[in-house]
Amino acid sequence: MKKIFLLIVVLMMVMCAAGAKAFAETKWDNLLEESARVFEEMTEMPEEGIPKSLVDQCYAIVIIPSTIKGGFIIGGTYGQGVILAKNTSDKGWSAPAVFNLAGGSFGWQIGGQAVDIVLLVMSERGLDGLLSSRFKLGGDAAVSAGPLGRSAEAATDLQLKGGLLSYSRSRGLFLGLKLEGAVLSYNEEANISLYGKTYTAKEILNENKVKPTKSASRLLNDLKGF
Repeated sequence: MKKIFLLIVVLMMVMCAAGAKAFAETKWDNLLEESARVFEEMTEMPEEGIPKSLVDQCYAIVIIPSTIKGGFIIGGTYGQGVILAKNTSDKGWSAPAVFNLAGGSFGWQIGGQAVDIVLLVMSERGLDGLLSSRFKLGGDAAVSAGPLGRSAEAATDLQLKGGLLSYSRSRGLFLGLKLEGAVLSYNEEANISLYGKTYTAKEILNENKVKPTKSASRLLNDLKGF
């Protein structure tokens, strides 16, 4: 009887572990799908969306869906998203790496709404910063509000060389969002779940040592076809 009880306990532990693993994999796969949806919706309007010309020029792109959840009004927020870097040899894109966004003051205009954020990394220095374990926005690289649609033609050299161009959206509307002081940090646990072993951000984004998962196909196709 005791052996049967122990066997049941072991089986339950195995099932729980398998369930937790499946949940983690589904969570990060869903994040990739959600990131693709955000990119599509924030670039699909020629007159008002993120300009193609700037995506073509950037070194990397950061997509963080639903950054704010709950009643945050001033300061303090948390989100999870993905970063993809452009391959300098063929202008293709790396596999996505999962990062966390934390901290920063977002001001009274946001309230408790969920906000989608896209950052275009416009300099090599900005990309180098992302390859470290922690990257402070506004400290390690300047953050400027990015122009929309055809207004990209009026973007100054200062904007393009400033490091990062920021786009944020709440309920379909673009809005200003202050990101200075927020920190992007590499989510090692999420990336192990996606790719099966430990990789650094540099190995994923810069050295192309991982093969993108099937769940990343939609986002990669969007970037390639944009």
